[in-house]
Amino acid sequence: MSFKIAFIGAGSVGFTRMLFSDLMTVPEFRGIEVSFMDINSHNLEMVAALCQRDLDENGIPIKIHSTTNRRDALKDARYVICCFRHGMLEAFETDVEIPLKYGIDQCVGDTLCAGGIMYGQRGIAEILDVCKDIKEVAEPNAILLNYANPNAMITWAANKYGGVKTIGLCHGIQAGHRQIAEAFGLKKDDVDIICAGLNHQTWYISVKHNGEDLLPKILAAYESNEYLSRTEKVRIDMLKNFGYYSTESNGHLSEYVAWYRKRPEELEKWIDLDYWVHGETGGYLRVCREGRNWFEEDFPNWMKEPPRGYKPDERSEEHGSYIIEGLETGRIYRGHFNVMNDGCITNLPTECVVEVPGYIDANGINIPRIGELPLGCAAICSQSAWVQRLSVEAAVLGDINLLRQAMLLDPLTGAVCTPAEIFQMTDEMLIAQAEWLPQYADEIPRAKKRFESSTRIPPKNYSGIRVKEKSVDEMRENKEAALKNTKADKFN
Repeated sequence: MSFKIAFIGAGSVGFTRMLFSDLMTVPEFRGIEVSFMDINSHNLEMVAALCQRDLDENGIPIKIHSTTNRRDALKDARYVICCFRHGMLEAFETDVEIPLKYGIDQCVGDTLCAGGIMYGQRGIAEILDVCKDIKEVAEPNAILLNYANPNAMITWAANKYGGVKTIGLCHGIQAGHRQIAEAFGLKKDDVDIICAGLNHQTWYISVKHNGEDLLPKILAAYESNEYLSRTEKVRIDMLKNFGYYSTESNGHLSEYVAWYRKRPEELEKWIDLDYWVHGETGGYLRVCREGRNWFEEDFPNWMKEPPRGYKPDERSEEHGSYIIEGLETGRIYRGHFNVMNDGCITNLPTECVVEVPGYIDANGINIPRIGELPLGCAAICSQSAWVQRLSVEAAVLGDINLLRQAMLLDPLTGAVCTPAEIFQMTDEMLIAQAEWLPQYADEIPRAKKRFESSTRIPPKNYSGIRVKEKSVDEMRENKEAALKNTKADKFN
């Protein structure tokens, strides 16, 4: 087969290599054209060298074209895989650290809450430029596969305002699927699931094994499991209160609702520091920094390791390669994708991005109608969908009033802060992220003036529950853990 795939944000070393290796497990794809693009030429050089080494060692004739010029990478592409972190870790740090000064404690900060909202302001400005280039230089009707967070917001903006067919992709459902199966002592492939909701706030509405409904048994299975009962306290509590298990990790889920992270003295009982996903303050930021530092240290060793073998049994569960395979070869693939709702979930807003089951084959991307979500689950998702809509519109228009409203209506932000605190925090984040927010160019000078006034609200000096970040020397003592952090960073 002959077509082109462009990776935008290809400097995400571990993630890009994994997705590219997935594609190369498909025999028909071993003659395609590939472009890697990133603004970070250093990271781009490393990932291109690593992937080209894998290709050469496997005798595959593809020559990766790497460039810092986005239009050059997108030219004639049929598929575009977006995996950028706009603003990189420097901006991500402000998503976590500035809200923390106001008492808003986030484990991740990439989907909702104050950090996710600001992440969306940066990412949406960038994705609209990407869409403009796709329409001008890519193959007609090119498809954008978006892995960038906040996934729902960016997918929403790309479809509605970018004018490019965009599918949002995530791996949270697959991870939870595996966890549920293990809780019952079963293999993942023996448990059939249906999920529906919003990205990072999706619900397992059907879980079956050999036709048996396992939904009524999930709570008992988790409460009787020593590890899960200790590390998934938020998810278990949500299951008790709303009747359905959430796809998202304990740490992620805890920052999307109002109840678990709003009081410092309460937080400790809901999280576990065994691993960052269980709720550590700024946990994902820490492992991203550690992973970046370790990869810089360890990259020469990666080049000495055996190359990827492109074996089907080593293919990851990421949806991207399977979608392209289904569209190009006609092989049927079933997964869960982020798409515009358009009535798929009838008790969520028609205009929002939902995460629902879909089928891929030569006829295209086929999304069945789900109908109504369970009422309590729909209520949680509906509130989040409106925060996302306000955030998308704010980012497109550069409208600080809509941005403030998104912050006010966000469940955890509103539970912790007063309107005055939220407005000041928003100003501080706009100022800190000015270089990545061109749509707010006129507003940022006014934000600076307000922030420098004598009526500034003093910070709460809250530090959260954190794990000390390891130095490179400390990581050398446990290389296996250091490598785990490198792989944990979706966009390292």
